[in-house]
Amino acid sequence: MVMPLAVRRFTVDDLDALPEDGNRHELLDGILLVTPAPGPPHQTVAMRLAARLSTFLEAEPGLRVWAPGVIVVQPSVQLEPDVLVGSRPTGARWDNVSEHWLAVEVSGTGSRLYDRDYKRDAYLELGVAEVWLVDLDVSQVFVSRRDGPRDQPYDRVLAWRSPAGRVIEWDIPSLFEA
Repeated sequence: MVMPLAVRRFTVDDLDALPEDGNRHELLDGILLVTPAPGPPHQTVAMRLAARLSTFLEAEPGLRVWAPGVIVVQPSVQLEPDVLVGSRPTGARWDNVSEHWLAVEVSGTGSRLYDRDYKRDAYLELGVAEVWLVDLDVSQVFVSRRDGPRDQPYDRVLAWRSPAGRVIEWDIPSLFEA
């Protein structure tokens, strides 16, 4: 006889009530995802991306860049991409961001499995237009688009088109320089 596995389901309110332990806590369909706090290489790459995107998007006042950002869908989804580009919120809460254009996950050993096998598809299903998985170990960016292919590898140059149609190009090797 097979016994069903009982897994506790969490809500966003439950997540907010957890004590701080130095890890990143996220929810995907009520399942708690826990990953180690990011280290210096991870944060260096994430901040390079966020800073350049912020400067580029100054000409588009309806957009914002957050590092990290939060995507909330009550009651059971709260994901924190390392960098998030979205519409300017109508209020002070993350669930007031109506559109998400780009979610970036910088993946190291502690987060790669969740980022690649769970979060990428969740972001796309939640309506994020494009997802980048920035892999620290292989110095590549894997791009997935909501209406396109998944995990297209880039190791030299990557272009991103803003909602207004402006294009920014990324020199991939420079993202990973020490």
